[in-house]
Amino acid sequence: MARRVGPLPVRRRRGDIIDAMSRRTTSLVVSGVLLVMLVVVAFSIPMPYVVESPGITENTLGESNGKPVIEIEGAKIYPVNGHLELTTVSVSRQDYEPRLPDVLAAWIADDQIVLPRDVVYPPEKSTKEVDQENQAQMVDSQSTAVVAGLTQAGIDPYAVTVKQVEPGAPAAGKLTASDEILSVDGREIDSTEAAVKAISAVDPGAPVSLQVRRGDESLTVEVTTEPSPDDSSKARIGISLGPPVDVNIKLAQDIGGPSAGLVFSLAIYDLLTPGSLTGGRFVAGTGTIDAEGHVGPIGGIQQKIVGSYDDGRGASVFLVPADNCEEAGGSDLADELLLVKVATVSEAVEALAAIEAGDEAALTLCGS
Repeated sequence: MARRVGPLPVRRRRGDIIDAMSRRTTSLVVSGVLLVMLVVVAFSIPMPYVVESPGITENTLGESNGKPVIEIEGAKIYPVNGHLELTTVSVSRQDYEPRLPDVLAAWIADDQIVLPRDVVYPPEKSTKEVDQENQAQMVDSQSTAVVAGLTQAGIDPYAVTVKQVEPGAPAAGKLTASDEILSVDGREIDSTEAAVKAISAVDPGAPVSLQVRRGDESLTVEVTTEPSPDDSSKARIGISLGPPVDVNIKLAQDIGGPSAGLVFSLAIYDLLTPGSLTGGRFVAGTGTIDAEGHVGPIGGIQQKIVGSYDDGRGASVFLVPADNCEEAGGSDLADELLLVKVATVSEAVEALAAIEAGDEAALTLCGS
């Protein structure tokens, strides 16, 4: 009888199955290890993002180190109450390197936003340069807010005013502090520098004719000049000049950027006018400001709203720049506080007056 030579077919198939299973197991193990390694790497690699979250607030009608945040000299100051809170966003620093879990957590959070780092921190600028730029923007916003606030209060911020008359000087007895210089020898004056230049150009010892406003009266005053002690070729009359009102803003906290302009201008207006602009309420807001009183858009509006509300212990009214109104209306807090749309300082003043009068129908609300 013939015998069959070679391995049994059944044994060959079983071996193939075992080999295939071994290869599959090895592939799964290797894939799993690679996946774990990729996840570990992904969670440990710095991400090119920054996180914005609700920041600090500060009451511009309050105090800083025992002194008013806003100090005004040269005009009557009226009592104020309530809060006019400037609002901010907190931004992770340029050198902060968030990992994937941090970014995912911020994306999920209702009060945070994730932005590409280069949008907030241009790569060509250092952290110090960005900080200096933010501080410069804050100084500029304060200067512009002074102009807008004084104008809203009915004070000409560009008026050239006599701040002091030197005893025994040619102007003594002829000019007084608070006189407004309107013209010098018939030439209209629109700045302190122009007044000084016009007086200095007169021949020393010659008279100079000044048109001034003293209270509600317009006067023409003639003063005989004298040589300047610093330069005998230039004339002087012994007065110091400046704006009609001196405004100094000193915050208790280190805050930068231009977005507090609206609130600064409202606080200045409130201090210079009778009555309380807030009606004792906790009012917050944001927005850039220009010299004509126009309110400009800002970033991080929803984070600022959250930061001002503070679980109901903070603002009941939030002043929103018109260009940010649609975004602000999407806030989860739109039903918890009045989000009032404003495009100018005047609109903000009128809106707060309407709230005090109980006329909310006169308001334009974001999200309504």
